[in-house]
Amino acid sequence: MRRGDFLEPHLVTVYDAECPWGRDDGFFLSVANGSPRARVLDLGCGTGRLTLALAAAGHTVTGVDPARASLDAARAKPAADRVTWIEGTSRVLPDRAFDVAVLTSHVAQEIRADDKWARTLADLRRALVPGGRLAFDSRDPAARRWERWNPRDSRRRLALPDGRVVDAWTEVTEVRDGLVSFVHHYVFPGADELLSSGTLRFRTEEELRASLAAAGFTVDRIHGGWGGEPVGTSADGEFVVLARAQD
Repeated sequence: MRRGDFLEPHLVTVYDAECPWGRDDGFFLSVANGSPRARVLDLGCGTGRLTLALAAAGHTVTGVDPARASLDAARAKPAADRVTWIEGTSRVLPDRAFDVAVLTSHVAQEIRADDKWARTLADLRRALVPGGRLAFDSRDPAARRWERWNPRDSRRRLALPDGRVVDAWTEVTEVRDGLVSFVHHYVFPGADELLSSGTLRFRTEEELRASLAAAGFTVDRIHGGWGGEPVGTSADGEFVVLARAQD
């Protein structure tokens, strides 16, 4: 049994198998397409699934992520030269350089501390032009989705490009003060098991709205699911946030 995380090359392939294109990607692509040929920032771009689709749609795209292994995988994909890839966090963003910014795959929940979340939003406000659009997702804590993160309900099989099949499941280790900690288990052929642990912050709608207002954003809408449902009415259990940088 070994421990690792998605910063490491040996788990990047697992990440791509675990996270194929989904309804959320289609939603964020449609948001960006509301501004034809926009300058789009994908903050926390990972291995570039959505980033490359944004570029293919005709946008000028910058993908930023702190994980070098993920960026290396993104740069190796077809048409990756259409994207500007940057290793780093929101601190590296230039001023007034983007029309649209997206944070997808619940990357907003990876920013756990309130001061770091406030700093990230301030950096995004600085990087967007006045009136520029921000879109991100964050799970609704009222949906209590973490209760499904157990060895029975979360068990899944992941087919890797090389033909191997990985057995996977997730278990929660702690729930406290809006933070949910968990461990992903990945068992490879030959019974080689890798563990990847993490902690996510579950913010309420009120907390999200307050933090956005403090950073200089106006909230346009918050949906509860990828079909545009009101908060609390969708099985998706999401906050899908659409906001604009104040003039």
